[in-house]
Amino acid sequence: MSNESPLMNRITIDPEQCAGRPCIRGMRIRVTDVLDLLGNGLTPRQVIEELPDIELEDIQACHKYASRRLNHAVLVAA
Repeated sequence: MSNESPLMNRITIDPEQCAGRPCIRGMRIRVTDVLDLLGNGLTPRQVIEELPDIELEDIQACHKYASRRLNHAVLVAA
């Protein structure tokens, strides 16, 4: 993801890893893994305890990635 913020550079996509799903820094920890833990009520610190290879900045990058993926216009047919 060129021309992105340093946070977004933490999100990697490799078609040979995790079926091309977005992961954190080339590891097999998917963005959805982090978001699911947060969605189930864990705090960022608890997520890091569950996934000790990640950092707080990785969690911030997951939030930013999800926000950018969802920020698009939706056209409704009338």
